[in-house]
Amino acid sequence: MSHVLGLIIESLVAVLLMLTIGYCWLLNKRLQRLKADEHSLKATIAELITATEIAERAIGGLKHAVRDVNENLGNQLDAATLMSAQLKNQLAEGDHVVRRLSKIALAARPPEPAQAPAPAAASAAPVAQAPRVSAARAVAAAAEAFTERRRAGGLAA
Repeated sequence: MSHVLGLIIESLVAVLLMLTIGYCWLLNKRLQRLKADEHSLKATIAELITATEIAERAIGGLKHAVRDVNENLGNQLDAATLMSAQLKNQLAEGDHVVRRLSKIALAARPPEPAQAPAPAAASAAPVAQAPRVSAARAVAAAAEAFTERRRAGGLAA
């Protein structure tokens, strides 16, 4: 019996060794896959680092461009503000000139009769007087229309 017991123990050890070898073989395969994944991961990390460096350089360039644009827009805004003030002054001066022209045109207008229809003989008046009166009326009417448009919020130019 002692021989049989030794044989059973040795058989059991042999089976356990074979299971251990099989498990080691399985672990070896998993380690090889893990190493392959590690190389792939290292390559991915290297690409990510490169992409990050490129993005940082691009961000630096964008910051520089924004700074330049801010300076240019600031200068252009200052110039536009100055031009707006100049245009406002010129519009006020133009309005003043139009008012003076309107006063001159009104002063140059002869007094009108009480809106009576003119006879046919009145159209045969001297030619030298008619163009001057009609030109003054045209200037006055234009000046009045312009000031009315200006007051109503229309275009001034």
